[in-house]
Amino acid sequence: MVRPYTITRGRTAPERDDLTLITVLTTVEEEADAALARGSRAGAHGLQPEHRLILEFCRRPIAVAEVSAGLDLPVSVTKILLGDLVAQGLLKARAPLSVARAAGGVDLGLLTAVREGLRRL
Repeated sequence: MVRPYTITRGRTAPERDDLTLITVLTTVEEEADAALARGSRAGAHGLQPEHRLILEFCRRPIAVAEVSAGLDLPVSVTKILLGDLVAQGLLKARAPLSVARAAGGVDLGLLTAVREGLRRL
C-alpha cells in the first residue's frame, strides 16, 4: 500500500478549489493520447500510474466522486491528482449543469417527476 502523501508528492491540498464531488471530467483525447504514448517519465510532469488510470476513467464523462471510488483513494487525494491533469491540459472539468445544457438542456418535466416520486417515498 502506498501512502496518499507519496501519491501526491507531499501535497495536502489541491491547487484548484472548484472541483466538487459532482464536477464532471472528460479526457482531452489528443493530448492524453500523446502523454500516454510518451510514457511515464520522472519529473514534475511525469504521469504516475494513478494519473494514467484517471485518463482511462475519464474517456467518458465521469464525476469526481466516481473517479475517487474507482481509484479507491480519498477524495482529497483524487482532487490533487485531477488538478494536475487539468493544469496539464489533459482533462476538462465542467460543472454538471453545463454538461446537461450541452446535451440539449435540462428536462424540467423529468426533474419534477423525480422530485414528486421522491416525496411520495
